[in-house]
This record gives sequence, structure tokens and C-alpha cells, in this order.
Amino acid sequence: CENQSFTRRFWKKDAKKENWHFYLLLNRRVGTIPPDLQMQIQALPLTQLEELGEALLDFSELEDLVAWLQT
Repeated sequence: CENQSFTRRFWKKDAKKENWHFYLLLNRRVGTIPPDLQMQIQALPLTQLEELGEALLDFSELEDLVAWLQT
């Protein structure tokens, strides 16, 4: 039981680090992301987050992100 708790904390911490890297890359590509878009991104299922991770390589401005989220 104690081991499961440690494992959950470890993965939760690792997921936060990955999210931080993801947002760092996204901010570098399109600039500062408004809070409403951040909330939309956080609500995406994992499969769509993975797709967004690939798509962001083609983004050059915030409108690219907005357009992707609308599809």
C-alpha cells in the first residue's frame, strides 16, 4: 500500500514535469497562451494531447493553436 502511494506520487510528479515541458514548447512556438486556451488544452484526453504535441511543431502563431483546437 505504501509502495502504491509512492508510485502514484512519482508518476504525478513526472506528469507535471512533462506538462511543463509541453507548455514551454508550445509557448516558444506561439507565444503566451491565454488562460481560456490553457483550460481547453488541460481538458483534452491523452490521445488528443499526443496529437497536439505533434501538431505544435507546425505552428507558427497562436491562431494555429486556436484553429487546431476548433477542429
